[in-house]
Amino acid sequence: MSGAALGLEIVFVFFLALFLLHRYGDFKKQHRLVIIGTLLAWYLCFLIVFILPLDVSTTIYNRCKHAAANSSPTENSNITGFHATATPVPSQHPCFKPWSYIPDGIMPIFWRVVYWTSQFLTWILLPFMQSYARSGGFSITGKIKTALIENAIYYGTYLLIFGAFLIYVAVNPHLHLEWNQLQTIGIAAANTWGLFLLVLLLGYGLVEIPRSYWNGAKRGYLLMKTYFKAAKLMTEKADAEETLEDVMEEVRKVNESIKYNHPLRKCVDTILKKCPTEYQEKMGRNMDDYEDFDEKHNTYPSEKSLVKLHKQVIYSVQRHRRTQVQWQILLEQAFYLEDVAKNETSATRQFVHTFQSPEPENKFLQYFYNPTVEWYWECLLRPWFYRILAVVLSIFSVIVVWSECTFFSTTPVLSLFAVFIQLAEKTYNYIYIEIACFLSIFFLSICVYSTVFRIRVFNYYYLASHHQTDAYSLLFSGMLFCRLTPPLCLNFLGLTHMDSSISHQNTQPTAYTSIMGSMKVLSFIADGFYIYYPMLVVILCIATYFSLGTRCLNLLGFQQFMGDNDMTSDLVDEGKELIRRVI
Repeated sequence: MSGAALGLEIVFVFFLALFLLHRYGDFKKQHRLVIIGTLLAWYLCFLIVFILPLDVSTTIYNRCKHAAANSSPTENSNITGFHATATPVPSQHPCFKPWSYIPDGIMPIFWRVVYWTSQFLTWILLPFMQSYARSGGFSITGKIKTALIENAIYYGTYLLIFGAFLIYVAVNPHLHLEWNQLQTIGIAAANTWGLFLLVLLLGYGLVEIPRSYWNGAKRGYLLMKTYFKAAKLMTEKADAEETLEDVMEEVRKVNESIKYNHPLRKCVDTILKKCPTEYQEKMGRNMDDYEDFDEKHNTYPSEKSLVKLHKQVIYSVQRHRRTQVQWQILLEQAFYLEDVAKNETSATRQFVHTFQSPEPENKFLQYFYNPTVEWYWECLLRPWFYRILAVVLSIFSVIVVWSECTFFSTTPVLSLFAVFIQLAEKTYNYIYIEIACFLSIFFLSICVYSTVFRIRVFNYYYLASHHQTDAYSLLFSGMLFCRLTPPLCLNFLGLTHMDSSISHQNTQPTAYTSIMGSMKVLSFIADGFYIYYPMLVVILCIATYFSLGTRCLNLLGFQQFMGDNDMTSDLVDEGKELIRRVI
């Protein structure tokens, strides 16, 4: 079975990343390079999370094997120089190879390829692809030029940060610059940036994920929140339609002014292809292709203004299409939640739908998930399931917060993650070790990654399901994942004391830790920032619990769903009325 577990997880994680990307991206309409770049970024990050538990179990086995080798019978000499008889030492290390054991030499190469590929993606390739995808240029050369100009400041900032670390090491008389140390400086700079953002996202997810399930179990909560979303989405939908109309009016004027034999006509045709079909037909009917242009008596837009218009068309069409699809999905969700509220008092215990789905249901699913089963699940079992899940997730969150504040303590060991792993290490229960590691890092990843999927920075960054995410947001999410995952894994290894720089033990490190190099070259980061900054998660959890961020956004005019707010009640009533008008 050597290496079989690694191969299986590599294949499984690939299809997992492909499934999620298919849910958010559009394989048919988006550029292939955008899809490939995002898929590779997501795949590598998910791969690190899934493979790390195998690295931990393999490291524990290698430690056991090394300890057994050191306690093997050896020849001893007495003080007079004569050879004494070898005395067998009973083995106290029941080292048996785990089923998921990965042979020596594979993991360091694997981690090195995965890590440096992800870093190349997040710091060089994906930022360039973002600017390229957002550019309104009409040629590949023009888009590349725009991307290089936009990323000049971006890359310059990285060189400035790296230079600061370099100067620190250079002026330190106790340190000598070597290639490995330069690698360590680069890794430390990337991980410091990632850890800074990681703690912010983790503090939000540790509280918000359990709370979302607990609130989801409340009767009417999800329906009220859906009404609230409907009111906000209708405003956004109307704004998107108005913006699209304004942009299409600009396109119409340009289309009428630039005739068929104008040098910039090809650029106009490219813009028209990006417009909705109904606008293309309308503009085509009003266009006289046989009318020549008069360069002396008319003023024509420049190529630079057409590039800007092209960029506006791409953005406005994408936003309009996204709001239309989201509105339909939200309507279906509202209708279904209203059906749940109506069926809760049903005496027949048969779930009745107000509107039947136009798509034919799967007969196999319909046979098992019949109206009776659906009633018991939606009206009786799911609220209790959500409550139990919320309690379990809350316990996990408390364990994480406690461990983040105490993982630096090795005597006694206070981190609960380290306690669980060390107890299993004593009995060499590799299955338990891998399950415990996987559940722990998976929960941490869910808290961080789900926050990445939830956050929205105006219309600049927004991950929308049902294939409605634009190329810029997909690439931006890939950048975030690649920057957050390495410090997330290092933080997990610190919580479990598998990182020797935390445990202060002279033991064999994991293969993942070994490629990160020794952080002793930057002691103020290894012994300071990496140890004490994660404690900030306590303050962030408290702020999230009391919804301080939501209240601040409300004060700034960005309405958020809050049950005790008058504006929230008004928007809920408005959304409810909008749903009724559709019916």
